[in-house]
Amino acid sequence: MGNNMIDTLPSEQHNAFAWYGPDMQQRESEWLSFFTQDEIKELEIAAERIASSGKNFLEITAEDFPLPILAPKLLELRKELTRGKGFALLHGLPVEKYSEVESGIIFCGLGAHLGRTMPQNAQGHLLGHVRDIGMKSDDPNVRIYQTSERQTFHTDSCDVVGLLCLNTAKRGGLSMLVSSTTIFNEMRNSRPDLVQLLFEPIATDRRGEVPPGMLPYFLIPVFNYYKGYLTVIYQRQYIESAQRFPDAPRLTEKHKEVLDLFDELANSPRLNLSMELEPGDMQFVYNHTLLHDRTAFEDWEDDNKKRHLLRLWLAVPGDRPLPEIFATKFTDRIPAQ
Repeated sequence: MGNNMIDTLPSEQHNAFAWYGPDMQQRESEWLSFFTQDEIKELEIAAERIASSGKNFLEITAEDFPLPILAPKLLELRKELTRGKGFALLHGLPVEKYSEVESGIIFCGLGAHLGRTMPQNAQGHLLGHVRDIGMKSDDPNVRIYQTSERQTFHTDSCDVVGLLCLNTAKRGGLSMLVSSTTIFNEMRNSRPDLVQLLFEPIATDRRGEVPPGMLPYFLIPVFNYYKGYLTVIYQRQYIESAQRFPDAPRLTEKHKEVLDLFDELANSPRLNLSMELEPGDMQFVYNHTLLHDRTAFEDWEDDNKKRHLLRLWLAVPGDRPLPEIFATKFTDRIPAQ
């Protein structure tokens, strides 16, 4: 493997996206912030206004949900997500005081200041519910967030994914993050011959969420370098289950080797970061430079106590340009040029 192999790859990425978990754990104050009482009060007032107006809270805009105190902080948060570390945790929303609908209104209203809400499935759902509904991932039409199984490191089909924790599991269910930029740097330095394969299209199963006129899988490289931006899209289980389609390009032994190396790096404590979301925590993650995961969990018997998170998929205005091939997956976001 000569230098010409490295010369065909993007250069090593030296930016805020390229971080290591243990170092980031020591810098908790940079990504963890606490809601103040004034911020909570203005969220509640804005939510009450939406509830009394009868407006569909899934379609509210930032103008519908004025946050004079919190809005400047959210604008800075949006910059940190798309140009900085790529994630943030907001702590201390008193969700125990609210109904599920009230929590949803607050979450959607705050999210509207970060981006436009996107559908999360073929049914067009804009507010997702992340909980175990008794499904198993060996069913190719099941998405893993509907189970209690470990998810493994992956990206979602949006610019930013947001989670609001309502209830935690009895045991487990930790949130894990890793920088895909750091994974690329590590692979580039150790196996440039292998990482080259991840810049070529690879089949990923849509798991039954097939838009009209589309294949049941999509073909996008794991790593995409476009207009100076390194963007990742990845879900190993769905890459493997796409092999059930006879016309999907086959995974070679070299593909399996490079995917194993990718997973090994993502799962390394030297690279990743874990955190436990508590009720009232909001986590926002930038999919283009981070992968997220959730450990397996054991849930409560009582339905009212079971692990439950609300989820938003957001398209961020003015975000990085994406290659045209992304339109086959990001069907609700026209790639910016």
